[in-house]
Amino acid sequence: MHAMTLRLSPGDDVRAALDHAFHAHGLSAAFVLQGIGSLSVARIRYAGRDDAAELHGELHGDLEILTLAGSLSAQGPHLHISVSDVDGRVFGGHVTPGCIVRTTAEILAASLPDVRYTREHDPATGFAELVIRPA
Repeated sequence: MHAMTLRLSPGDDVRAALDHAFHAHGLSAAFVLQGIGSLSVARIRYAGRDDAAELHGELHGDLEILTLAGSLSAQGPHLHISVSDVDGRVFGGHVTPGCIVRTTAEILAASLPDVRYTREHDPATGFAELVIRPA
């Protein structure tokens, strides 16, 4: 396992930046262990809402990233986030495109060189689920 720290800048899309870092470093499998920072926009798919057209929870304003974790594979990231707004209310779910960094995001990720992650259709769930293979 190799740990790496990423710092995202204002205006960066969290999901796109992590996907870019995964491919730019030529990784086969990685995990986001934790992330903190702030967002100006959070686009979150809430639990049980599997249709992207059902629209995401979209929050605007000064938002703090409380947690960020997930897996990174060649098919893209699978990330979960919790954020709080200026009143301390907490929202969480799947990170979708459009989570925009406000001031900074500091993310700790670990690459796993001995394995390869893919996402493949699982008939039991109906979703593309994580498949772990030797590298």
